[in-house]
Amino acid sequence: MELINVAGVSYIYSDGQLALKNISLTISKGEKVAILGPNGAGKSTLFQLFNGLLQATSGTVTVKGLPVCKEHFPKIRSSVGMVFQDPDDQLFNSTVRQEIAYGLMNMHISGQAMEDAIAWALEIVGLQGYGTKSPHNLSGGEKKRVALASVLAMRPEVLVLDEPTASLDPLSVSKLIELLKSINRDFGITLILATHDVDIVPLLADRVYLLNKGEIVLSGSTAEVFAHKGIIRQIDLRLPRVAHLVELLVHDRVLKVDDLPLTIGKAKHLLEQERTQDGN
Repeated sequence: MELINVAGVSYIYSDGQLALKNISLTISKGEKVAILGPNGAGKSTLFQLFNGLLQATSGTVTVKGLPVCKEHFPKIRSSVGMVFQDPDDQLFNSTVRQEIAYGLMNMHISGQAMEDAIAWALEIVGLQGYGTKSPHNLSGGEKKRVALASVLAMRPEVLVLDEPTASLDPLSVSKLIELLKSINRDFGITLILATHDVDIVPLLADRVYLLNKGEIVLSGSTAEVFAHKGIIRQIDLRLPRVAHLVELLVHDRVLKVDDLPLTIGKAKHLLEQERTQDGN
């Protein structure tokens, strides 16, 4: 089932800057999709078109078949939840509970239904017992999870995350990746993430759109996109570190492989195969 359709979309800022040029993409229910690109590629601008924070200069954007326009904002924004890059841009209430309740009140949810939704969202992100805490006194990783909980409580069909691992330490990144994978797997929520962090893309996304200077330059499965090493490097990105390591080993004739592994798990499997072959 197609949830989001972007057809021939361009966006020009008021100062005349062309941020997006003739973008077309589709996202279906249950997918995990990465919009990958360097800073300034237009990723955040594209995301803001999904729920009407920005309106396309030309082309069309539809969500569940509805054009993204003021008339349909309530339905679209209940379907598409957005988590911003900096949680401080999203968190403004004095307690975690109030933060999560805010969106629910806008949806006219109250009473026990609201309390159940708050408790459910806090449990999903692993913040049970945080309801009375101030979100502003939490760590960066905890703030990200509060922002995520505030969106999840509204039960969106699509979760849009702008640079989800920005400013997080390695352990927080690992926990967030596992949390997002479980949200997609257990609740069928479609994930769309904008990032320039190439290392998380193979861990979180099945499909990738590579964006540069407002244009899509590549699209396909994660493996298909990262196979274009020259294009990746040309736009100031790189391969995932484990793939680059194996690439160096192939160059030095330590290994002989056709397809570079993109995750540590796949590299481990590759090395085990090589060891088994050497043992024979």
